[in-house]
Amino acid sequence: MDQSATAAATLLRRITAQLDQRAADFAAAEGLHPTDLRALVLLLDARRDGHPATPGWLSARLSLNSASITALVDRLARGGYVERTPDRRDRRRVLLALRDRGLAVGTAYLSATAGVVTAALSGFDAEDMGTAVRVLSSLDQALSGAPSVRA
Repeated sequence: MDQSATAAATLLRRITAQLDQRAADFAAAEGLHPTDLRALVLLLDARRDGHPATPGWLSARLSLNSASITALVDRLARGGYVERTPDRRDRRRVLLALRDRGLAVGTAYLSATAGVVTAALSGFDAEDMGTAVRVLSSLDQALSGAPSVRA
C-alpha cells in the first residue's frame, strides 16, 4: 500500500471513530443505546429508498441475532420510535416503520452530522467532490462485499 492509501486508511479510521463517538453521545442524550440510533438511521435509509424493512433485514444490517433484534425492536416500539405492521402481501411477515418520534430523532442526528460534514466540504470544487464520491463509492462497494471481520 502506498503512503497516500495508508494516509487515507488512517483518516478513515479516525473519521469512523469520531462518527461513532458522535452517534454514541447523541444516542445517550436521547436515552438510547448507540445500536438503537443505528437502527433508526437504517430505517430512515430504507424509508428513503422505498425498501421494506423487516426485523430480519434489520438484523442482517446490524449483525444481531434473532433474540437481540427482537429486544431492540421491542425497546424501540415501547419508546414510540417504531411500529410493527403486518405485510399486506405476506401476513407472515412483519414490517417496521418509523413513528413520528423515530423519524424526528433519526433526522435530528443525521442533520447535525450532515451540517458538520457539509461545512467541512464546502471549500472543495465539483471536480474534487467528484473524485471523493468515486473513492468513497469504491470503498462502500468493497466493504459491502467483503466478508465480516470476526475476532
